[in-house]
Amino acid sequence: MRVLVVEDQAELADDIADGLRDQGIGADVAYDGSAAIEKALLNPYDVVVLDRDLPRIHGDAVCATLVGSPSEARILMLTAAGTVDDRVDGLNLGADDYLTKPFAFAELVARVRSLARRSPAAAPVIARGDIVLDRARRRVSRAGRPVPLNRKELGVLEELLIADGGIRSAEDLFERVWDESTDLFSRTVTVTIARLRRKLGEPDPIETVIGVGYRLP
Repeated sequence: MRVLVVEDQAELADDIADGLRDQGIGADVAYDGSAAIEKALLNPYDVVVLDRDLPRIHGDAVCATLVGSPSEARILMLTAAGTVDDRVDGLNLGADDYLTKPFAFAELVARVRSLARRSPAAAPVIARGDIVLDRARRRVSRAGRPVPLNRKELGVLEELLIADGGIRSAEDLFERVWDESTDLFSRTVTVTIARLRRKLGEPDPIETVIGVGYRLP
């Protein structure tokens, strides 16, 4: 899962992003509305956490732009204004959910995960062969045997399962599972795939398509 945090208070934005990363969620940050639109239209985010009161381009305009764009990201709108009219205004703009400041971080994470599960390709349980992923509980099993995975391994497996036999390049996996704070030229994806293979066991369920990427045949 990859999330864009849009918040003009830099310290708060960075704290939210760091907290999401601690939860195994890739998180990028934008500090104004213009940067938010640019990043959201460039990268395949699952959720955009969008502050309403933004400089340069107001959060309402950002929301309307993303709703009218090809982006499939769900929008969680944040605001210091908590009246019913404010919430209705945000939802009428096309936001998928609404959270009033101040908020409990655990609630924000829960809402982000809930919105991500509502994305077009997000069935609650996905399987291929004898591998099953319960996305709500973040649990994986193979042939009925629990497979404990760390957050990035689980993220890579999730993307391969969603592909439904299709190929995911290393670049695709990097964009979906990690975030812009990670070194694009590192061996992060290769190392994670190797660990995932070991944990899933034999026979190796992940096929390497040389020069193209990986898939679950």
